[in-house]
Amino acid sequence: MKLTMTPQSNTFDSQISVLFTQEQIAQRVQQMGLEMTEFYRGKALTVVALANGALPFASDLIRAIRLPLFVDSLAIASYHGDQRGNDISFRSSLKLDPANRHILLVDEVLDSGRTLNVTRRYVLEKRAQDVRTAVMIDKQVPRPSDGLPRADWTGFSAPDAYLVGYGLDSHELYRNLPYIGVVTN
Repeated sequence: MKLTMTPQSNTFDSQISVLFTQEQIAQRVQQMGLEMTEFYRGKALTVVALANGALPFASDLIRAIRLPLFVDSLAIASYHGDQRGNDISFRSSLKLDPANRHILLVDEVLDSGRTLNVTRRYVLEKRAQDVRTAVMIDKQVPRPSDGLPRADWTGFSAPDAYLVGYGLDSHELYRNLPYIGVVTN
């Protein structure tokens, strides 16, 4: 489903019902940052954002982690348009060598878990010392056996609905919404 701005609407988000507000997200990201600060204290942390969706979350999260850290990104695709596919493609490579690093993979949503699981294995094969995961949304869906069952840190749990905002998109639009919403028709 592609959302568009209709002539009758004055805003581009008129078909979206807010699920998590900007304030709720900010508060939860700060809590996660504090937890991660304690967990990674004394370790050299490298945060890897999965682009494009995780960029808003990762940007806020790295500012909430009160430690020196390295930042990298990895472009991965498992959706084509609005359809989840079985093929996961790496569209970029890491700039920092993950060998012997504590890696935190950051993604906007844990859906099937395939993307994070494939990425986790990829980073471990490159000899990362430790790989943990953080997601803003954990969709409450059955996960296949080849999917990551859960993330190490989760912002919110959400129903299996079509979500947009705070990195989640519809045909690359709506990632810039400061909240997470459910598409309504």
